[in-house]
Amino acid sequence: MKRFRQISFGLALAASTVGFGSTASAANICFAFQDLETEFWVASHKAIVETLTEMGHSVIERNATEDVNRQLEQVRDCVAQGVDGIILIPQDGESAVTIVKEATSNDVPIVVFNRPPANNDNGVIVVADNAAIAETAAGFVLEQAIAAAPSDAKLHAVVIVGDLGDTNAIQRKKGFEAAVAKFPERFDVTEVASDWDAATALANLEAAVTAKPKIDAMFTSSDFLFPTIRSVLEPRGMWKKSGEEGHIPLAGLDGDATACKLIKEGYVDATGVQDLYFEAEASVNAIVKAIEAGETDPNEVIADPGFALTTANLAEREMDMWGCKLLAEGFLDN
Repeated sequence: MKRFRQISFGLALAASTVGFGSTASAANICFAFQDLETEFWVASHKAIVETLTEMGHSVIERNATEDVNRQLEQVRDCVAQGVDGIILIPQDGESAVTIVKEATSNDVPIVVFNRPPANNDNGVIVVADNAAIAETAAGFVLEQAIAAAPSDAKLHAVVIVGDLGDTNAIQRKKGFEAAVAKFPERFDVTEVASDWDAATALANLEAAVTAKPKIDAMFTSSDFLFPTIRSVLEPRGMWKKSGEEGHIPLAGLDGDATACKLIKEGYVDATGVQDLYFEAEASVNAIVKAIEAGETDPNEVIADPGFALTTANLAEREMDMWGCKLLAEGFLDN
């Protein structure tokens, strides 16, 4: 199997002489993605495109800018052009089902990266165990809140949920709920909708904090919302480092460079980490394998177990997180 190596940006991958290397037949691969709005999507895009290119394959890139109908038409156009395979980052789980069927019904193999379809009947799906990762990260800050409070105190937790049309958002919400369920009767929970949109999250979090300003722990379903959280908490004097009076234990999920920086600074306590390196490698290898084997409808789920980076394991696991590697390379300075 081809392995990754780091260069400059830290996520570009090079084909080795083992497995799917430069000796493989050049393929024409369509990479259809929903947008490049967050650090995770930017880094994933770069890793996948540069790897395929260095392997000698041609890449047709299609950015749907978060429009499900545009993405379906873009994939249909790729099929009409006779591409050998497709890597897809869909807008949501339902549209992914339609797009995967469009590809497989036309005998074009397809791999879905990170954001899974609503069902796994067709295609190769590479996805993180979002529920387990969220449960671990959220559980860490809930335990911190309990440790800092009187034994009989009723505590208040805030969870910022994603677009619940996205399977990942649903699983992250379930993971948070599983973490809360381990502490029966201890937490009242305020749910804040974000729809994966910073402006929506800002308005709803402002309203939630105004209505109930005492917060003992907070979990955001994506690290990209940490700047939004800061913009709400800081003017109220609620953006504090660990160890400072009034610190709110905060956790997120993705593992981006901003989260790494905030953990190192003490403002954030944990983040669930999707292993971007593993997921990109698995996606590239799966589509090349299907093309070389002549499989037009490969079907499997490749799971990324992920982990949680916390203030407790930062010293040991910092450089296991893709965002910390980017941070060390100066990504946030660019």
